[in-house]
Amino acid sequence: MSTRGFFRSRWVERPRNTRQLSPTDLPAGFRAAGVAAGIKPEGLDLGVLVSDEPTVSAARFTTNARAGAPVIISRAADLAGLRAVAANAGCSNVGDGRRGLETALATQQATAEGLGLETAQVGVASTGVIGVELPRDKVLEGVRAACEALGPDSARFSEAILTSDRSPKRACLEVRLKGGKVRLAAQAKGAGMIEPRFATMFCFIETDADVDHETIELLTGVCVKRSFDRISVDGQLSTSDTVFALANGASGVRVEPQSDNELRLGEAMDALLRQLAIEIVADGEGARRVGRIVVQGSVEAVEPVARSIANSPLVKAALHGGDPNFGRILQAAGQAWPGGEPFVADLEIEGLQLVSAGDAVVEPDDLPDIARLVSGSEVEYSLTIPGEGGETEVFFSDLSPEYVQFNSAYRS
Repeated sequence: MSTRGFFRSRWVERPRNTRQLSPTDLPAGFRAAGVAAGIKPEGLDLGVLVSDEPTVSAARFTTNARAGAPVIISRAADLAGLRAVAANAGCSNVGDGRRGLETALATQQATAEGLGLETAQVGVASTGVIGVELPRDKVLEGVRAACEALGPDSARFSEAILTSDRSPKRACLEVRLKGGKVRLAAQAKGAGMIEPRFATMFCFIETDADVDHETIELLTGVCVKRSFDRISVDGQLSTSDTVFALANGASGVRVEPQSDNELRLGEAMDALLRQLAIEIVADGEGARRVGRIVVQGSVEAVEPVARSIANSPLVKAALHGGDPNFGRILQAAGQAWPGGEPFVADLEIEGLQLVSAGDAVVEPDDLPDIARLVSGSEVEYSLTIPGEGGETEVFFSDLSPEYVQFNSAYRS
């Protein structure tokens, strides 16, 4: 990755009409806090975020059938008018039956009471170990403390939601619109158990733009599909994935549907979420490199082929070792190809064609010299398969010894 501020990846263009602010800045009318509630052995582990103004909002959750209690409780909230979020790290509150549901509901209610809101205006989220009890008394005490500690930046909040992350993932942009400037910010977490529909991840998005509910819903849906739905660390679908987007209109700058302002705000949100998504992949519990696989061809086949490559342990191990082993890529693609159909493909790595119509156009002896193609922090693979009309991309991490070591010792 490059070092050009927040937009470090070459696969994300810095959006026009934007300026990067301090990454912990918040839009007007938002406050946040993070506290140490004792859920984790040490450090911040519970955060609260609130808009002091009425909002319109949107949400996306995991599609795992084994959803956590906070997801279940949040799905029943007023997802079009959320004003606040309470999130904890250290325990995902999954698999604890009725007790877990009651803890999630109590967290929602305590947050609402501490902020003077309706219970349905609060979303809750939890991340961490699955299948153990989330200590309710510690959580509720932490919620009360966080509600008392709210301030105008996201620094402690964005740290309180981390688990195995190396560092916080956060940014704030100033977006120039017709009629004035607005702010757009987001805080995310995620490093393992990452696959589409999203990942073991949170993302909390805030803007002070004045938008309709239909607009925030549309922008959230489109941008999530181009970001968090496009990533994989280990092909595992989390129980706790949560995205909340809140818009409070505090800037006074109106964004009409299907307007140039909507386009500008959408471009900024798209770039913001794509960079955060790539940051999650790059943070993949010991990851050294990020790969991007682009597949063109049959509409029905491009997605399963891309996923097969991105989730192949052999491809990921080769990426980690800086090995341009194109045979592994073709093998992973072929196993996802519909049976009975002839399979031929063209493959490029970093723009250099290695395979044409299914046949290698380089000699095995050339591979050590070609290894430079996969020696950087970002590596692009382009595969053309039979058929037309389909194109997709997936960002994926390598597979490292550190990943195996970390997850072999992760407390269950």
